[in-house]
Amino acid sequence: MRNILKVIFGRVLFTVLCLLIQLAWLIALVWKLNQYYVWFASVIEIIGLIVVLRINAKSEFSAARLVWTIVILALPLFGIILYLMFGRTGITKRTKVYYEKVAGKYSPELKQDEHIFRSLREENIYIHNQEAYIRRSSGYPVYRNTQTVYYPQAEPALEALLKDLENAREFIFMEYFAVEDSEAFRRIEKVLLQKVSEGVEVRFIYDDFGSIGYVKPEFMRRLNQQGIQCRIFNPLVPFLYIFMNHRDHRKITVIDNRISFSGGFNLADEYFNITHPYGHWKDTGIRLEGDAVKSHTIMFLEMWNFIRDTDISCEKYLTGNTAFPSPQKGYIQPYSDTPLDNVTLGENVYMNILKNASRYVYITTPYLIIDNEMQKELCMAAERGIDVRIITPGIPDKKLVFLLTQSYYAALIRSGVRIYEYTPGFIHAKGYLCDDQVAVVGTINMDYRSLYLHFECGVYLYGCDAIQDIKKDFTETFPVCREIGLDYCRKRSVFIRCFQCILRLFAPLL
Repeated sequence: MRNILKVIFGRVLFTVLCLLIQLAWLIALVWKLNQYYVWFASVIEIIGLIVVLRINAKSEFSAARLVWTIVILALPLFGIILYLMFGRTGITKRTKVYYEKVAGKYSPELKQDEHIFRSLREENIYIHNQEAYIRRSSGYPVYRNTQTVYYPQAEPALEALLKDLENAREFIFMEYFAVEDSEAFRRIEKVLLQKVSEGVEVRFIYDDFGSIGYVKPEFMRRLNQQGIQCRIFNPLVPFLYIFMNHRDHRKITVIDNRISFSGGFNLADEYFNITHPYGHWKDTGIRLEGDAVKSHTIMFLEMWNFIRDTDISCEKYLTGNTAFPSPQKGYIQPYSDTPLDNVTLGENVYMNILKNASRYVYITTPYLIIDNEMQKELCMAAERGIDVRIITPGIPDKKLVFLLTQSYYAALIRSGVRIYEYTPGFIHAKGYLCDDQVAVVGTINMDYRSLYLHFECGVYLYGCDAIQDIKKDFTETFPVCREIGLDYCRKRSVFIRCFQCILRLFAPLL
């Protein structure tokens, strides 16, 4: 019943209810409040104008300001109610202060080895500057001495994850946007219960909205009763909790501060092709072993204590890292992005890669819903001769979002960007590859929610062995995709193109 209620009181229904309230308001004005029409209408319009001025005075991204301005001025009552529910990022000011307080406890542990930083500067000043920006914006340092393994599919990543979980000795931290109480997770749960019986501390976080329809209310209670410490990020309280618009979209597993996993895959059967709701599901992951795991450990601890601050000390979780006897190739920088600051780190990392590319940039994303700045960087890179290629799904998981994704094709293609659709099914991977040297693997989609509203994480790689495996994955994926040309865009019906224009208007709200 709880899951049903969550679906019923979701964003779509709430939007419809707001429209009905607006309609009822207009009817009441005509039939019941005719003599007070001017007074009531003037008050609502003045409130709407004040809200619009306040929105435009803030430093939110321009596309969202434009959308809220149009909606509120066109339909004041509807727009104001909708903004109060989904648009008031400023209401999280107290939350931001609390998050910064929690994160501040761990910042002393994120010290940069200056020798590594100087070495990177001497090797490549452009990469040094990029990683310096990530370090200043997120606080997470650059590491060496870390082994990286890239997984072009989620299935082998799951098998490797299970094997490493079995070898845990001190603790296991797991944080995921979506978890399904089904086959894949039950395999994981079986191992976790075994480790609990051996005295290993196990902690688990999942996002309430991301797991709608996947788990029942008793799921968290069951895990806690079995010794798996479980917390839900941002529980949904329809109509009451404004912070519900921000979600924990990260995917992290940490084992003994020695091994960590991240990437695009959640813990649901479709990610591992146990079920096939959208054809073949392609997702990717990365495994770190060594010094850089410390950043993933701290990311988890920050989120765990952001939900409920209970850890007095983190020292025991940061001492189990076993360094490799010989230096590992490349530089690794795990980083996280938070909606509680004014820095769109995820988007800026992507755009900086495009700015500094000299030969090619390959991209995978399930959702291509970009703002003007990102579209401009993609087009400019292609126009100066960079081979820019983007892989999107061939079978969508959300048809409206897919129509919106396709609405960006024509402008990008005209500038020289090559668009591919993954014909076997749905591609959920989020990745960038540039010039055989730089790659990002993580959870950050190219849509407004990932770039502006969600807690996200990524791993920035430079000169690592895994980069060649990422390139191999791209070269093997392109042949099973269909390349989209301008003819495909032109052949869309007038109705679809008009509908896409309407969707583009509301893209920041989807």
